[in-house]
Amino acid sequence: MLISLRWLREFVDLPTDDPAELSEVLNRLGLEVEGWRQIEPAFRGVIVAVVTAIGSHPDADRLRLVTLDTGSGPHSVVCGAWNFEVGATVPLALPGAVLPGGFEVGERAIRGVVSAGMICSEAELGLGEDSDGILVLDEADHPVGADFAATLPYPDVVFDLEVTPNRPDAMSVHGVARELAAQYQLPLRPPDTAVIEGGPATGASVRVEDPERCPRFTAREVRRLAVGPSPLWLRLRLGDSGVRPISNVVDVTNYVTLELGQPMHAFDLDRIPDETLVIRRAAPGERLITLDSVKRELTDEDLLVASPERGLALAGIMGGEDSEISAGTTRILLEVAHFSAPHVLLSGWRQGLRTEASARFERGVDPQLPPMASARAAALIARLADGEVAPGFIDVYPRPVEPVVVEMPAAEPRRLLGVDLGPGEVSSLLERLGFGVSGEDPLSVVVPTYRPDVTRPADLVEEVARIYGYDRIPATIPHGPGRGLAVSERRRRRICSVMVGAGYHEIISFPFMGSADMGRLGLDAGDRRAAPVAMRNPLSDDQRSLRTTLLPGLLDAVRLNQARNRPSVALFETGLVFFPGDGELPDQPQRLAFVAAGRRPAPAWAEDPGERDATDAVGTGETLARALGADWSVEQGEDPVFHPGRCGVVSMGGHPVGVVGEVHPATAARFDIAGRVAAGEFDLDALLALAEPSGFVAPSPFPPVVFDLAFELAETVPAGGLVAAVREAGGSSVEEVRLFDVFTGSPLPPGTKSLAVRLTVRHAERTLTDDDVVPLRRAVAAEVEKRLGGRLRGGS
Repeated sequence: MLISLRWLREFVDLPTDDPAELSEVLNRLGLEVEGWRQIEPAFRGVIVAVVTAIGSHPDADRLRLVTLDTGSGPHSVVCGAWNFEVGATVPLALPGAVLPGGFEVGERAIRGVVSAGMICSEAELGLGEDSDGILVLDEADHPVGADFAATLPYPDVVFDLEVTPNRPDAMSVHGVARELAAQYQLPLRPPDTAVIEGGPATGASVRVEDPERCPRFTAREVRRLAVGPSPLWLRLRLGDSGVRPISNVVDVTNYVTLELGQPMHAFDLDRIPDETLVIRRAAPGERLITLDSVKRELTDEDLLVASPERGLALAGIMGGEDSEISAGTTRILLEVAHFSAPHVLLSGWRQGLRTEASARFERGVDPQLPPMASARAAALIARLADGEVAPGFIDVYPRPVEPVVVEMPAAEPRRLLGVDLGPGEVSSLLERLGFGVSGEDPLSVVVPTYRPDVTRPADLVEEVARIYGYDRIPATIPHGPGRGLAVSERRRRRICSVMVGAGYHEIISFPFMGSADMGRLGLDAGDRRAAPVAMRNPLSDDQRSLRTTLLPGLLDAVRLNQARNRPSVALFETGLVFFPGDGELPDQPQRLAFVAAGRRPAPAWAEDPGERDATDAVGTGETLARALGADWSVEQGEDPVFHPGRCGVVSMGGHPVGVVGEVHPATAARFDIAGRVAAGEFDLDALLALAEPSGFVAPSPFPPVVFDLAFELAETVPAGGLVAAVREAGGSSVEEVRLFDVFTGSPLPPGTKSLAVRLTVRHAERTLTDDDVVPLRRAVAAEVEKRLGGRLRGGS
């Protein structure tokens, strides 16, 4: 939102014009300044003059000889524009004047006639884009003989503010001025709303058929007006605020919308049958051509401002062509209403339409604002369009909105901010923002209706902190039984840290997927992941559902990296997935997923480490388990996303928690990924719920014994089963069991394989001897034979 400093000063006498200081103050108030720019006239030497005579050029039919008076004598100028006559007030660049771009004006002969200067257009002065004719001025705003630059609303500073969605009160010049007045403890001036009514009372009427969507509707007639260009000051102010000037009537409605934050619309009253407005829901299939010339098909969820015969405007969003203001309009009905924020938001989404009006209504406009805004706009229209305001202000407000009252314990600011503020100081800070405060403990606070975001004591404390100053609040260490991070949060951070330490980079992807993603993953119709939750308002047709797995986003990231010549990549993500639930909301479990493709990282001088494969995925699972202090195992499993035979189900703490392995080559191809891809996905909720290790265990100071065992097993026996059997047989003295070799073929019998494991054993209180190790080897061999039918081949 663009805000003019000069405009702000119309409501509050700011103690400084320094944009840097004001930017800092606005940022502290929570109104983020994204930038600011200074505006000054880009010309000098231009004088306001009045045209006293116009004659023909003796040698050019399209040129005119214009005589002008600047208050110090006549000046003769040759001019090719025809949009002004005798008596017009215009900007005259005398010889020696400098125009934008460094162009210096001088005397020169044009077809044999000397022109002592030039009359300027908006474009030539850098004040706008209109170059079709001379800039004609209002003499009341630009007295003859004055330096034209001095009559303009410059110099000025325009701030670009980022207003958060919960602050509708700050979506206006007056709202921002109110914040600055509170900060600097200065009085806030109200806008001039004095209306002079005349003539017979209005014959217009209003009927509200849906008070839920339109709690308040006001209307006022302005007659005998002349639609035309707005005065220069208004056009410049709108242009500096990012709004294109149109005509005096429309410009005033836009001006007051920016000034007070209350959207409004002007209807051509002569084009409204029976001079009656009906606020009703649209009929299913009803159509309306809006001011952007788009024919829109409506539903019964859309609200219309209509005549008894047809729709005239999409309420709170945009007017219709049937009643728009034109050059021939002489009577208007000025609508200033309050519309329900959720309904404006949803209607705008359905129609794919967002305007300055809807941006304000969907945040929540003050329901008490329409009378003031109506008076302000009617008075301006009457003055700028020579109109007359008809008596008979229409205000349909069947159920007035009462201010919210919040009870706040006196100790609440201390509890939340750590600052001792007495009830008197808290009351003073809140009253500066327009809150009404009574009582001492608790404080009874009446929230102004322009602050719909304040509904509870914590919101009031935030208001106190904003005005008191966040920089004045000391940093303190949390105290009490709940200090520190929760176990689940500590474990979450540990998991992310472990993944980063293992060489993975964290990414965040959008939680959306489409039917194409299910096809690319190769999911069967019966797979739970193939039945996603559909969204009512998808961002695009190819992202109509909420994700059921994190893998599509990660695989897309691998594809993107490979396309950018980054073939070796390792990524992980934590986030929610979504499944249909029993209630209105879906089930939202947390997941941790990772992918790794390309060659393993290694120093340039090292041997080629080879490409990543299923063993990298298994190793990542083991690394996580060790970091979490959990027992773990992996057994062969099946998943359509993964390669058959290269997929394992990981268990930690005795429960399945995820799957690891190598992505199916067909799946990788459908994602346009070259080469093998190691991947895995874990139930993050299950990882976070694992029991914390019982405590610190001192490492043994005695040396380990390391030896290898090879077993002949049936080909169908998973390696994870062997590792689990060895661990169980070895008991507490076994520190590590690592598979390091798989062999098939001669001299082994057909249908068998050899699996070799390396055991590391250590005693906590003494050095192990052969008398300890030999029985352990026998126990391991016996357990493998008993459980898996394996035969010890040899060892060392």
